[in-house]
Amino acid sequence: MSTGLIAAEPRSATDLRSIAGEIGFLPALLVLLVAGMSAVDPQFYGTVNILNILRNASLLAIVASGQALVIVAGGFDLSVGAVVALASVVTAKTMATTAAAFPGNTALIIASGVAAGLGCGILVGLVNGFCVAKLKVSGFVVTLGTMSATAGVGLMITSGIPVYGMPDNFVKGFGRAQAFGLPTAVHVAIAAILVMVFAQRRTLFGRYIYAIGGNVDAAVMSGVSIQRHIVGTYVVSSLLAALTGILLTAQVGSGQASFGGDRMMLQSIAAAVIGGVSPRGGVGRVEIVAISALFLTILGNALNLLHVDSRLQPIFLGVIMVAAVALDELSRRRKSGV
Repeated sequence: MSTGLIAAEPRSATDLRSIAGEIGFLPALLVLLVAGMSAVDPQFYGTVNILNILRNASLLAIVASGQALVIVAGGFDLSVGAVVALASVVTAKTMATTAAAFPGNTALIIASGVAAGLGCGILVGLVNGFCVAKLKVSGFVVTLGTMSATAGVGLMITSGIPVYGMPDNFVKGFGRAQAFGLPTAVHVAIAAILVMVFAQRRTLFGRYIYAIGGNVDAAVMSGVSIQRHIVGTYVVSSLLAALTGILLTAQVGSGQASFGGDRMMLQSIAAAVIGGVSPRGGVGRVEIVAISALFLTILGNALNLLHVDSRLQPIFLGVIMVAAVALDELSRRRKSGV
């Protein structure tokens, strides 16, 4: 049993050459981008702009880390953006309803809303995982369908109108608050990423995910419960997307069905792939995906400061993503001697 799994485990954290190979040119590109923008536009290193970058990068990093886990296992989750939106409106709607029923009970109002938002994420993740693992339906097709259905439910709940009525403790005391000079979203993202890193490196769940993505047949022969772990990856992905929706709701002060959407889905996949997660599965580190999320956020911010037409900005993301996939394929061929 151990032979098949050892080959699929992540490389040792002490192997600096392996880590450098996985990171690639990403840190260098990040440094060049920051240095270039600092020289071109003084607004870039302003306090307000830096905090906005960190906040947006944190939200993307949370979603992308869940997306990376699914891709490492050999799948894709196209529903994350819709889950962000659904969790937002369900959280806000639940808080507003609970506040009307139990006025003044702030703890109950916030707890019920957060539980409802996270519950939506878990439910969508279970549906995705069940269809992929049990029914053997393509993850691409399943999550494309749940993306459409989830987005539709969010619009139906709100009729496209933002939902208000959340306690000030949730909005001002949490979503818009800062601790040690950093927004709440940054601290939540750091905690989530650390948990994900621990799960990848120090738990059987993380090791088995690498094994499934690297060689599913070998994982089956080694006795790994394929279905249970695949379901787990989709649940984690949707749960983290729901967490992002709750953070956005607290930050903005309203639940909106327009949060997330296609943009969040595309960016989460791009952050994962650019961060070294192989689309073929079996390879990827969450901490590097977080760096990739920061890079993409700074790139988007730089394009806005340079007044690049918003219709042209997706071109940059597409080119970078294609280049990352091409480099992954070239690296695979070089290693296999093809």
